[in-house]
Amino acid sequence: MGSSFRSVFVFLLLIALLLRAGHSKTLKRDVKALNEIKASLGWRVVYSWVGDDPCGDGDLPAWSGVTCTDQGDYRVVTELEVYAVSIIGPFPVAVTNLLDLTRLDLHNNKLTGSIPPQIGRLKRLRILNLRWNKFQDVIPPEIGELKKLQYLQLSFNHFKGEIPKELANLPDLRYLYLQQNRLVGRIPPELGNLPYLRQLDVGNNHLVGTIRELIHIEGGFPSLRNLYLNNNYLTGGVPAQLANLTNLEILYLSYNKMTGIVPADLASIPRLTYLYLDHNMFTGRIPDTFYKHPLLKELYIEGNQFKPGVRGKGMHKILELSDTDFLV
Repeated sequence: MGSSFRSVFVFLLLIALLLRAGHSKTLKRDVKALNEIKASLGWRVVYSWVGDDPCGDGDLPAWSGVTCTDQGDYRVVTELEVYAVSIIGPFPVAVTNLLDLTRLDLHNNKLTGSIPPQIGRLKRLRILNLRWNKFQDVIPPEIGELKKLQYLQLSFNHFKGEIPKELANLPDLRYLYLQQNRLVGRIPPELGNLPYLRQLDVGNNHLVGTIRELIHIEGGFPSLRNLYLNNNYLTGGVPAQLANLTNLEILYLSYNKMTGIVPADLASIPRLTYLYLDHNMFTGRIPDTFYKHPLLKELYIEGNQFKPGVRGKGMHKILELSDTDFLV
């Protein structure tokens, strides 16, 4: 009889433990933060955020765009994706209390003002996507404190001021998108120290300086594949040292104020596929080696001062990358 009682007791205890494991509580800090965000974002989000627990409780699922992960006896919010729902107003500062976030995606909304300096608290963040909003202030240097960041997308806003050199403090950064803003000054050459940076897009801003200044760090940009510098106010020539970026596939220099000849060394870049030189003030001829390059699909040269007979190669098209290309 005693043995049977103990067996039943152990069985019930196991059931209780399993039920407890299956209904972990969401960390109060995250519940509070998500409810503050809910109060600030407006009805477009609120209608799908029902229940008291953002991670779901009982019959109610997790809030739309909220991903939670078990961490010991609690659940924590690790991803927040609220995009293309016309959120209006300032950046919800309560987001910076979600200290376990690895992904924050608020793109394609109507957020205004500035990114708060508290963004630097999100030490586990790997992906930050705020493109297609209406942010107007400077890019906060505190983003440089997000040491695990791999993907930074701030394009299609109204950011002003200079590109903070603190972005060079992000050792894992792979993709940096800053195009279509109102950024001024020079591109920090310190970005060349980022060992894994594959894409740098600063097109359509008001940047000045030369490519020589950008790549002067020896061994810089070792992983760079795509370099978009188009539609700025860059001057000077194309330095032969650019050929040291041996992983380069796309070089987009259109619509600047660059001068000089196109060095034959560029044709030695083994993976070069797209080269856009149009609408500058280049002179001379295009070396024959470019036309013999095995991978070069497009060489666009319109709107320069090349000698007669210089011809382009391929059909010019605008290159776009989707939000998921960086995950490939």
